[in-house]
Amino acid sequence: MESIGPLEQTLHTARSLVLADLAAGEVAAADVVSMVEDSVVQRRWWLEQWPEGADFVAGLVAQDVQDALLERYGRWPLCPVCGSGDPHALEVEPELGPDPHWVCHQAGVKVAAVGSLNTAMGGASSS
Repeated sequence: MESIGPLEQTLHTARSLVLADLAAGEVAAADVVSMVEDSVVQRRWWLEQWPEGADFVAGLVAQDVQDALLERYGRWPLCPVCGSGDPHALEVEPELGPDPHWVCHQAGVKVAAVGSLNTAMGGASSS
């Protein structure tokens, strides 16, 4: 079995984290998974140009997919914290940095790490 390099490992990890969040929100349809794949292709080039940015890739892929979903379907992921008011989406923070989290700016709280929305939405932990 051939091992994969650090660049591909980074991209596989980002893909799996974002897919886990999509599955938690039950929006992992085939066309949405294609959005993830499109982002991974784009981020592969980005990572080849800037290998030091490996820790940022998961957050960037999450933001790419969030932007693509907004254009096609609407806001995602919707905030599971705020029980009243207009539905609003969580945002990835930091925008360009390691350890990306989904954050609710209205409540001012970190909701979940990218890849861990399942627990924030009332699902079981995947660990």
